[in-house]
Amino acid sequence: MAPPPRRAWQRMLSGRRLDLLDPTPLDIEIEDIAHGLAFVARWNGQTRGDWPYSVAEHSLLVEEIFDLQEPGGDPSWRLAALLHDAPEYVIGDMISPVKAALGREYGAMDERLASAIHRRFGLPATLPLAIKKRIKAADRISARLEAVSIAGFGEAEARRLFPIPDAAVMEGLSIALRPPSDSRSAYLARFAALMALIDGRT
Repeated sequence: MAPPPRRAWQRMLSGRRLDLLDPTPLDIEIEDIAHGLAFVARWNGQTRGDWPYSVAEHSLLVEEIFDLQEPGGDPSWRLAALLHDAPEYVIGDMISPVKAALGREYGAMDERLASAIHRRFGLPATLPLAIKKRIKAADRISARLEAVSIAGFGEAEARRLFPIPDAAVMEGLSIALRPPSDSRSAYLARFAALMALIDGRT
């Protein structure tokens, strides 16, 4: 007798049951994303401070940097920046060495989840390459700031591992360390503000 298939879904606090191998937009809720990301620690939790630096806080910072690159740009792409790490609400935040070791399977799961999340909130399943590059640039700036501010990296090491064209872009940016409930609320508020801007265009 064949063994039963392995469970590939996770039940969310919203009551949704998300299939990690075949996710659909119908099973995705922003409240689940915000809650999950607020409790996922960046840098495997190896950061200074009394609170972990969450993926929700990182996402807020990346969206802020993305907007600074082109102020007043299309709010849909700012939403994409806010959601750039949204799949991590179910698969966690893997540091780059672990992602490299896991190979294509982790990347494929991340892509399937990202596609479903994008479609759920009215974005293209696959983002335009130019937007992906801008988000990646904002992500790298955030990583550089996080590395030297809270993750214990020295300046020289951070410059080598997280190169950015001009360190001056970090001026005025700050790292927020606060309880997960506050991060969750801030993430939901930013999502609502961006959706209002998007809806106001139509």
